[in-house]
Amino acid sequence: MDETEFWEIVDSTREAAEGDPEDQADQLVERLLQLDPDSVLDFSRHFESRYNRAYRWDLWGAAAVLLGGVSDDAFDYFRCWLIGQGREIFEGALHEPDALAELLDEFDPDIDGDGEELGYAADEAYEQLTGVVAPALGIASQPAEPEGTPLDFEDETALAERFPRLSERFGGE
Repeated sequence: MDETEFWEIVDSTREAAEGDPEDQADQLVERLLQLDPDSVLDFSRHFESRYNRAYRWDLWGAAAVLLGGVSDDAFDYFRCWLIGQGREIFEGALHEPDALAELLDEFDPDIDGDGEELGYAADEAYEQLTGVVAPALGIASQPAEPEGTPLDFEDETALAERFPRLSERFGGE
């Protein structure tokens, strides 16, 4: 599976779910069940690689603005959700997290930002196809610390200065 096919699957499942992350995860499992087990593992490698790329302080700060604060687990789920938004939003957020203010049409912290189930979809599909747990993917694991310069997520003024567009559009909701 190449990168284009990976993103086509992500996009088609998001569209079928009308943007609902939980429905998207269900759609994703159903779509992956149509593939052979090796292709499901390829999808999983693409997903995990992007998940690890997004382990950055600046994205964590953007998530804190969007969600009104964010724990370690919530940031993990945010990264899964971000991948689920598709290539343009994912790559745009990696390029400049504050650009999420323009990249996102809307953001409801009660629904959006939590893609936990998306992170498990490939494993679930693989298990259903094979009856066994997915093997190790053979890619580098997430680093111990996020990439970049740490941010103080408790300092709302600093976050507003670092993410002015996000703070103006979505902060304090």
